Amino acid sequence: MIKVLHIGDIVGSPGRILFARVVHRLKSEGQVDLVIANAENSAAGRGITPGLAEELLSAGADVLTLGDHTWDQKEILPYLDREPRIVRPANFAPGCPGRGVTTVDTPHGRLTVLSLIGRVFMPPADCPFRTADELLKKRDQLGTMIFAEIHAEATSEKIAIGRYLDGRVTSVVGTHTHVQTSDEAILPKGTAYLTDLGMTGAKDSVLGRDLDSVLKKFITGLPAKFEVATNDVALEGVIVTVDPKTGRAAKIKRIRETN
Repeated sequence: MIKVLHIGDIVGSPGRILFARVVHRLKSEGQVDLVIANAENSAAGRGITPGLAEELLSAGADVLTLGDHTWDQKEILPYLDREPRIVRPANFAPGCPGRGVTTVDTPHGRLTVLSLIGRVFMPPADCPFRTADELLKKRDQLGTMIFAEIHAEATSEKIAIGRYLDGRVTSVVGTHTHVQTSDEAILPKGTAYLTDLGMTGAKDSVLGRDLDSVLKKFITGLPAKFEVATNDVALEGVIVTVDPKTGRAAKIKRIRETN
């Protein structure tokens, strides 16, 4: 059995710094073997740059995932085509840079990550259900360990994706809402599931952003620049225990680390 850490949206430099510290400790202590991290808010809360991607990969991430902020930093576009360890949602329009699924070789076995984005209360995208079906038809090209991430606003859509993929992938977890849910489970057909991983960023905030700027926006309706908050930083996610030979999840455990 190996343990895969899948963490929620890394928000700005506070999230990146804690990510590096916690992942180094967990890996050195043998508590986790592989790491998947959502990094679409790592560049001051909006997207990611090639330099920050390299920073997070060097800090211990095996695969980075993205979401609706994928295109916020324009210099990331060519990087997505040449770096196989970073994935954007697979159901973006055809012809977009990058890939929506990747399989990487690790010292602990082949790891496949499939990224999807929801359509409820989100910008237009192709159907995540049918996109997943098409990608999973190529199982002979994928590793036995398949981790799916659904970046979505609606809880119902995340649950539906989890149930739809149950038994076909190792794990399905949600991202985007930055609030960790408490419904971790092994679904009836054997897939590990959590509706939302939470975030890796400042908890003394509104979803990782400075309280004053967000409150001003809500109260006045005026445009406001949301600064990244820095206090009470936590890393949130799950550790999935999996048999790398079969890809079956044996256990899923929520985590929240602060140092």
